[in-house]
Amino acid sequence: MNAKGVARQALGRYGEELAVRRLTESGMTVIARNWRCRGGEIDIVARDGDALVVCEVKTRREGDFEHPMAAVRAGKAERLRRLAGRWLADHGGPPPGGVRIDLVGVLLPRRGAPVVEHVRGVA
Repeated sequence: MNAKGVARQALGRYGEELAVRRLTESGMTVIARNWRCRGGEIDIVARDGDALVVCEVKTRREGDFEHPMAAVRAGKAERLRRLAGRWLADHGGPPPGGVRIDLVGVLLPRRGAPVVEHVRGVA
């Protein structure tokens, strides 16, 4: 992997750490990170009460082309729904509170603290 790829991976890991912190501070319990199957990867799987939450994390530096919250379009949302179904099939089916797909966007400004946004039910 080239230096740019390594830097992008490190940026993504940092964003995921911030996302986990935000989710746990809001009362959610993280039960898996970077869960992979043949169909792709779920960044974070969590419980919010009796609901299962599949969470996509998007991290961007300030000034990048696209704001992190604009990164989940129809194709990505459909893939997240398929991955959620695969998770449920592998882990005993849906919980009583159902399944929700959330997005955490992390924006890293040139100066100052990161901005972390959590949007529930994006797909």
